[in-house]
Amino acid sequence: MDEIKNKKLLIVDDEDEIRNMIDGFLRKEGFARIYHASNCVEALEVCRSVKPDIAILDVMLPDGDGFSLLSSLRQISNMPVLFLSARGEDEDRLLGLGLGADDYIVKPFLPRELILRLTAILRRVYSPPMQEQRPVFQLGGRTIDLEGGIVENDGTEYPLTAKEYALLFKLYESRNRIVTSDALCQAAWGDDYYGYENTLMVHIRRIREKIEINPSSPEYLLTIRGLGYKLVVKEV
Repeated sequence: MDEIKNKKLLIVDDEDEIRNMIDGFLRKEGFARIYHASNCVEALEVCRSVKPDIAILDVMLPDGDGFSLLSSLRQISNMPVLFLSARGEDEDRLLGLGLGADDYIVKPFLPRELILRLTAILRRVYSPPMQEQRPVFQLGGRTIDLEGGIVENDGTEYPLTAKEYALLFKLYESRNRIVTSDALCQAAWGDDYYGYENTLMVHIRRIREKIEINPSSPEYLLTIRGLGYKLVVKEV
């Protein structure tokens, strides 16, 4: 099975007819793990329990709007988001994209257009990197070899533990962007990640000891207070 078609999708719209319509043509394209929510509260509940891989959000919802919902979702998930809206003004589009949405489609739309844009996002986010984009990169004078699971500095190799590797790989996937603590815990400990926040801090400290010149004053693995962490990588 195409792994992209196996991803979990969340549709958030207060109109049953629209949700069911989108659900119908998604299933015709081979998607089967589809969840529904009619408002912000339901959407957050589904995200906490099901942990979708992508969300399709309507902008106008009965208990808020898609923009505020996206801000709330970012506290618990780093999944990609596609907005659907009857509001096509440039200000709304720019606001949605500025908040971190991956795309913005104006109603009415062609079903095929939604499928193409949704699939493009999923493949961009979840497909494995091309061979020429091997996860080997530099942080200052250190070489981080995620393919081999080591950090090399002045000829000395420091192996990464399994948890350190999982966390560093997740940070590298979203390099130069904030990764929430929840997303990191899920990457390292799976769906049963609640309660690992303090353990996460310990692993972050150990990673810093391997990649930073001064772990107490990090340059590359930064704490974003109240949100999570960010790996700063200069693209060559």
